[in-house]
Amino acid sequence: MHRAWAFRVGVMGLVWGAVVGQTARSAEPAAPPAASDSWAVVSEDDRAIKIETDRLEAVIPKKNPKHWMTGIEKGSFLDKATGFREVGDGLMVVDWLMEPGSDQEYADQLSAPNGEGIVRYTWYENETDPNRRHYALMAHGSSHRKRIIEGPQLCHRMKPVQPEVIRGKDFVAVRTTYRFEYAAPGRKPGSRWTQLLVFPKGERFFLLMDQIDSVNDSPEMFLRNDTPGCIRHNRGDTFSEVYLSYLSGPKGVRIPTSEFFEPFPPDRKFNYRRDTHRVPEHFIRAYRLRDPKTGQDGPWLAGLTLEPSVVYEAWCSQRPGGIIVMIEEVHGKPVKAGETFRAAHLVGYFDSIPEMHQVYERYKGHTGLEVDKTAWRLVK
Repeated sequence: MHRAWAFRVGVMGLVWGAVVGQTARSAEPAAPPAASDSWAVVSEDDRAIKIETDRLEAVIPKKNPKHWMTGIEKGSFLDKATGFREVGDGLMVVDWLMEPGSDQEYADQLSAPNGEGIVRYTWYENETDPNRRHYALMAHGSSHRKRIIEGPQLCHRMKPVQPEVIRGKDFVAVRTTYRFEYAAPGRKPGSRWTQLLVFPKGERFFLLMDQIDSVNDSPEMFLRNDTPGCIRHNRGDTFSEVYLSYLSGPKGVRIPTSEFFEPFPPDRKFNYRRDTHRVPEHFIRAYRLRDPKTGQDGPWLAGLTLEPSVVYEAWCSQRPGGIIVMIEEVHGKPVKAGETFRAAHLVGYFDSIPEMHQVYERYKGHTGLEVDKTAWRLVK
């Protein structure tokens, strides 16, 4: 992924953790339809699940993903109303369980039980390689050190999964679970991650919950993901602006493409931290799609975190290589072994910023998502 996995350290260089433009072509179907009705078709084979509703298409990988294993597969999220697709590396992609601090004091103890090796998530305070140090600063900044509690980096190293498909009269849901396999010294592996997606009938968005059932204690445990996802571009060819509802006052800030022509670290600008910023009324991150061939604007693709207070830190930074990183970390509070934390999001296509806020008002204040064959519901 576009984050700490890029640091593959010498002896332990085996990875732990380790442009899609608009197109009219639909995502490759996973198999002949497994189930359908007048508004939704679900296709599934041993590699992936494809959801096609009356408004959207999306693919959830089970193994051998086109890019990352978690969330919505790269390039598969289609808005049928406009023909536009996501232009990053997928949506709502999940990483590690983490906490503040540095792993430098125990770096020589890091090892994986299966011999794959572990990537060190460190800040290279004493790094002498100028290229690696430069990337460390561009990717993570220098003001807020963090370390991994458990891995692997799910987006990259998660083994094949068997998601459960739940169909209702007016929704399709997919639930995926996985247990972390490795842990830092003094910690134990085995915390369970659950991701639940719900695609409602007639909507251009889906709802999603990430939940952690922890087997470890931590003074500030958080889960890292992409909300909604990164942006791949060449000097702004795939998007025309970014919108962040939580910066520069109650109306948020609209950021032109020119701000992303040169790389900058997450702590230089457009960064949000709960300990340094006021918790906003709405937490929305969006970018307006642009056709790279014609320059014509399309819809907004937005990620709404439905309870703003769960966001620990969020950044919108430009890394080398034409990628805008939209990392978000949720929870960041004390956790005891046996406890659970979660966050709920809404991700989809919108024609305007006011429409995003209207939808936010409808669903705000929730952190959980539940589903059975009769209904889905958001919970607090």
